[in-house]
This record gives sequence, structure tokens and C-alpha cells, in this order.
Amino acid sequence: MKSHAGLLSLCLLLPVPVPAGAAGGHDLEIDTAASQVGFSLRTRWGQALEGRLPAWRGQVVEMPGGQWQVRMLVDARQVEIVGHPRYTRLTRGEGFFHVRRWPQMEMQSDPFPPALLRAGGELAGIVGMRGLRRAEVFTIEPASCDRPLLDCPVVVTGEVSRTDYGMDRWTLALGQQVRFRLSLWAHSPGTT
Repeated sequence: MKSHAGLLSLCLLLPVPVPAGAAGGHDLEIDTAASQVGFSLRTRWGQALEGRLPAWRGQVVEMPGGQWQVRMLVDARQVEIVGHPRYTRLTRGEGFFHVRRWPQMEMQSDPFPPALLRAGGELAGIVGMRGLRRAEVFTIEPASCDRPLLDCPVVVTGEVSRTDYGMDRWTLALGQQVRFRLSLWAHSPGTT
């Protein structure tokens, strides 16, 4: 990881085209129709389970000093394990998201330089689930275009431990790690 620190620092100093609508204090709305938010789990028998979080909203907010921050609110009641109704019920239940008590989860990044979206690298922030908020570090993949979010998606991945959020049931059936993957597109407020 340290071997990439110098390269990442250099990339962050390079000028990056600021998306139209993101300069001058204007925020960007994350396009929920074009973006995808999901996660994966592994059973103790090696089976991969793909999860979808289809109901959410988010924005990229310009902070003082030109830094940006991503803020997302997810409706956990709509979580789905693709092709597995039984696992979907378990995931919504008390042993996992416990959606009747905690219907929402949140993700909020720390402020970051906009060039990070193009160069890629680590992105720290807070994840909130089941009434608990924890500092986590996700990874942004290097962008495939000059205007990430607008001309190409920003892909973010990261793992959290279920037990850090009180999801301590089903340990004989499900692995501890939940791997999130977000593919995000955005637009200026009021446009699509």
C-alpha cells in the first residue's frame, strides 16, 4: 500500500476537470437509476450470495475549500439476496439488518479532493447500520474518463465485518465479511 502513496500524492496534485454543476458550491445528485449499490456474502460452504440495495438516495456535496463529500441514505427494508428469498428474509430479519427496528443505513465519506475520483485510492468515512456508526475505509478504482461521475461511473468497494454492527447471528452459515460494491453516476440537481 505504501508503495502507491507517492504516485497517489502526485496524481492528487494534477489538475482534474471539475464536473459541470460541481463548481461554485453546486452539489451533484447521485443518479439512482443509472447507479448500482450492492454487496456480497459468502456462506460457510463457499457459496457466494449477491445482495442488492435497490432503494437509496445520495449526493456529492462540495465542502469549503474545494473538498467533496459523498452522503448516502439506504432503505434497508428493500435489501434483497438475488435469487434466494429465504436469505432475503434472513438478511432483513433481527439477526442481520433488523429492518423493522433500523430501516435505514447510511454512508458518509470524509471530505476528499475531487482528483481522488479520477486517480483512485482509499476513501475513509462512516458507515451506519443497526444504530451503530463505524469508521471504515473503502477503495475508489481509478476512473476510465476525465469526468468521473458524469462521463463514467465511480466504482467504490470495501469490506465491513458483520459483528462490528451487531450482526452476530447466523455465524455457522454466513461468513463475517460483507463486501460492498458501488457503481455511481451523478448529475446536477434537477437534471437527468
